[in-house]
Amino acid sequence: MSEKPSRNEEEYFARQEAELLKARREKAERTSIEAEHQSHYMKCPKCGHDLTVEQYHGIEIDRCTNCNGVWFDAGEAEQLAGDGKEGILASVFDAVVRGVRGKKANTAE
Repeated sequence: MSEKPSRNEEEYFARQEAELLKARREKAERTSIEAEHQSHYMKCPKCGHDLTVEQYHGIEIDRCTNCNGVWFDAGEAEQLAGDGKEGILASVFDAVVRGVRGKKANTAE
């Protein structure tokens, strides 16, 4: 003789199962986001190889281990261009920064 579960029992187990499924979906989503982040983190935008962090005039720059490309985080190019040192390097960085911002480079400098 089998007893049919009461409505309260069915609701309880349905709620438990829904919460368990929700927790599993959230964990799977977090795992997926983390895996995607790891696949792109510290990778060269040009060739996809690993980037290493190097110090240059007190600024941390990212350099590719394969193509030797140099990549700046937000504000680092401006810091390097405005470090008070005159010369061609500062002029080049100033032109690059202005170009990125959409401003016309000062050719009289």
